[in-house]
Amino acid sequence: MPRPRLLPDPVGLHLIAQETPPDWDAEFGFPGPLELEIGSGAGGHALEYCRRNPTVRFVAFEWRKKYARDTQERAQKAGMKNLRVVESDARFAVPRIFADGSLSAIHLQFPDPWWKRAHAKRAVVQPDFAALLLAKLAPGGRFDMRTDVEDRAHNMLSILESVGFHNPLGSGVFHPYDPEEVPSTRERRYLASGEPVYRARLVKPG
Repeated sequence: MPRPRLLPDPVGLHLIAQETPPDWDAEFGFPGPLELEIGSGAGGHALEYCRRNPTVRFVAFEWRKKYARDTQERAQKAGMKNLRVVESDARFAVPRIFADGSLSAIHLQFPDPWWKRAHAKRAVVQPDFAALLLAKLAPGGRFDMRTDVEDRAHNMLSILESVGFHNPLGSGVFHPYDPEEVPSTRERRYLASGEPVYRARLVKPG
């Protein structure tokens, strides 16, 4: 997929400008489950997930402006009312704009593995942020994580379980592929080539 051009209009900045959680019913124009995606990339997962689940309010964070703006434009052209893309780093905005217990699901698709040791602190799944994400989920809410990097997968799963996420298959166990899942743009390539993907579907106890 070619990289999109940079569209002129920022997306989602009105949401992160607030110091308290927005009125999501007013923002979307309808009530329903509220879900978060951290790092939506080219938007393949967000767009297809919202198409299949029109009653879900979906907020997708992507710090790369080209991809964020392109995804929102594609949603608008498709007539989707349930997707909001935010061109920002989720780690700084999520604590403010989501109330504790407000999310029904969090999606993390193929986060940057940050190969250099000096950059490891930039990884999304750190103990403090993982604990914050757990607090933002409602009891019974789910955390869907996927990556193609095995050692990062084990590290992230260990952190998530250590802060209180429950793994229905047992500690340290990854989930098999489910054909009912919505794959991201990258995951579709891996499925076609047979390359491994490590998946965790965790839940918040309660």
